[in-house]
Amino acid sequence: MTESLLKTPLHALHLELGARMVPFAGYDMPVQYPLGVLKEHQHTRAQAGLFDVSHMGQILLTGDSTAAALEGLVPVDIVGLPVGMQRYALFTNEQGGILDDLMVANLGDCLYLVVNAACKHQDLAHLKEHIGSRCHVEPLFEERALLALQGPAAVAVLARLAPQVSGMTFMNIARVTLLDYDCIVSRSGYTGEDGFEISVPVEGAEALARALLAEPEVQAIGLGARDSLRLEAGLCLYGHDMDTQTTPVEASLVWALSKPRRADGARAGGFPGAETIFAQQQNGVARKRVGLLVQERVPVREGAELVDANGAVIGKVTSGGFGPTLGAPVAMGYVDSAYAALDTELFAMVRNKPVAVKVARMPFVPQRYYRG
Repeated sequence: MTESLLKTPLHALHLELGARMVPFAGYDMPVQYPLGVLKEHQHTRAQAGLFDVSHMGQILLTGDSTAAALEGLVPVDIVGLPVGMQRYALFTNEQGGILDDLMVANLGDCLYLVVNAACKHQDLAHLKEHIGSRCHVEPLFEERALLALQGPAAVAVLARLAPQVSGMTFMNIARVTLLDYDCIVSRSGYTGEDGFEISVPVEGAEALARALLAEPEVQAIGLGARDSLRLEAGLCLYGHDMDTQTTPVEASLVWALSKPRRADGARAGGFPGAETIFAQQQNGVARKRVGLLVQERVPVREGAELVDANGAVIGKVTSGGFGPTLGAPVAMGYVDSAYAALDTELFAMVRNKPVAVKVARMPFVPQRYYRG
C-alpha cells in the first residue's frame, strides 16, 4: 500500500524519528511519534510543535489583474488585501457550496495561495480554467515543502534563525531567509495557538526541520494531535465539516465573507453562488454547524447521529474526539437550525446508545493568536 502513496520531503526524517505512518490525502504521513498524541497535543499548547504539512498545495498567481481575477472566485476582499498580509478564503461553486478553503497572501509581486492537500489538483484546474487567461497560475507542488511551527514558544524559536519574525503579528506574511534558504513565513496556523507556517524549498526542508527540532522547546507532532488541536480551536476540516454540499452560511463561516463582497458591499457578489449565499444570509438556513460539548466521558465521533429528546434525528456529527486541553470529549456537527441555540440539550447516538451533548460556543479552548 505504501508504494502507491506519495511522500513528503521529510518522509525519511519521520521514519528516523519513529513516527507511525498512515495514508492521508494520498500521502504517507506521520499520525504520531513515540511521545504519543496526548503528549504531543499538550506539548504544542505549552511550548512548540513542528508539523510537516508539505502535502498541502502551494500556488503562485502573477499578473496585473491577479487580485481582481481571484476575487471572481471567492467571497473575499482580495483587491484590498494589503501587501504582507494573508486572509482566509473559500472557493465556492454555482450552488454556493464550498469547493475548498484556503489562505491567500499578498506578497507584493504575486498572490500566494495554500490549499488543502486532497483538493489541490482540482483547485489548480479551477484556477486555470476560470482565471488562467487573466493571470499566470503556477503550482509549487514539487518545488516547496511546508512546515508549521505552533505554540507559545514558536516565536522565540524561529527568531533565533530570523530575528525579524518577532515583529510579525497574526496573519502577517513575509519573505524570510532561514538557513540561507528563501522562505515564505506567515504568522498563522491551524492549532489556535500563536505560531508560523513556513514555505521552504524542497532541498532545504530537512535541514530546516532538523534545525528547529534541535531547539529544546520543539517536538515533532503528527496528524493525530493536529486534529485534536484544530478541533479544540473550533476550526473546520475540509471534506468533513464542510464540502460542496455546504454553504458558508450553513458552515457558520459568515465571518469569512468580506464586507466589500457582501450584498450591501462596495464590490458585492460576482463570485460563484453569490445569490444563494446572500439569500441565505437574508432568510436563514435549515441547518447550521455548531460546537458540541459532550456531557459524558464518551468520545463522540464523526458520523454519529444527533437526536432530540424524542429520539428524532436532527443532525449529524462531522468531527469529534477527546479534547486534551479541555479534559473532555468535544465535537462539532450540523443540526436543524431550531436546535442551534447555545446550551440546547441533544443526544449523540454512540453504538445505539444516546450520549448527552450540549450546543456550545467555539472555540472550545481560547485562541492565542498574536495580534500585537
